[in-house]
Amino acid sequence: MDIKKLERQLDIEFHDHQLITQAFTHSSYVNEHRKEKHSDNERLEFLGDAVLELGVSQYLYKKFTDMPEGEMTKLRAAIVCEPALFSFAKELHFDSYIRLGKGEEQTGGRMRPALLSDVFEAFLGALYLDQGYDTALQFLKTHVFPEIDRGTFSHGMDFKSQLQELVQQHKDQNVSYIIADEQGPSHNKQFVSHVLLNGDEVFGIGKGRTKKEAEQNAAKSAIDKLMNN
Repeated sequence: MDIKKLERQLDIEFHDHQLITQAFTHSSYVNEHRKEKHSDNERLEFLGDAVLELGVSQYLYKKFTDMPEGEMTKLRAAIVCEPALFSFAKELHFDSYIRLGKGEEQTGGRMRPALLSDVFEAFLGALYLDQGYDTALQFLKTHVFPEIDRGTFSHGMDFKSQLQELVQQHKDQNVSYIIADEQGPSHNKQFVSHVLLNGDEVFGIGKGRTKKEAEQNAAKSAIDKLMNN
């Protein structure tokens, strides 16, 4: 693997190149090169999983100050799940650097979601060992946290419940939802939902492919408005 190219791409320079090489070494490669002393990335994956959970937990705790523990748990699960990590690894072109055995390569292992998500965690574990938690956290700030801010994982959150809890702090206020508009052809319809405060004031607007999704996005819009006031 071209370590220098990867370092330039990530703007990170490892002190110990053995660590970054190990992070991208699959067990199938080790099994096919038994005479050479190679280590696979499974132990680094174990460590990286813990670093990822801590980093994401810390970010959610600080960003969503009114979010209940149960909702933070759901959101974190959506962020650290296999499909999400596969997506992050693909965005970073990690598939180009993995060292695989011939059999694994021939059966499409380089594009297997489970394998790539493991590599992402292993890389994070290697970065933590090489340069510490702050550098690993900076990596997450660059490549993971912006996706949280963009609402990529909003499917893992119940914004309507969050909004209800925020509004309940003021006994004289209540929340309701209406579908204000339906756009597009019947096979590709988009709904527009309004959040109403006390039955009349439009406090948030959201769109979605279903009425439920539109209401969730409207609730998120209202929460953002509340947080920024």
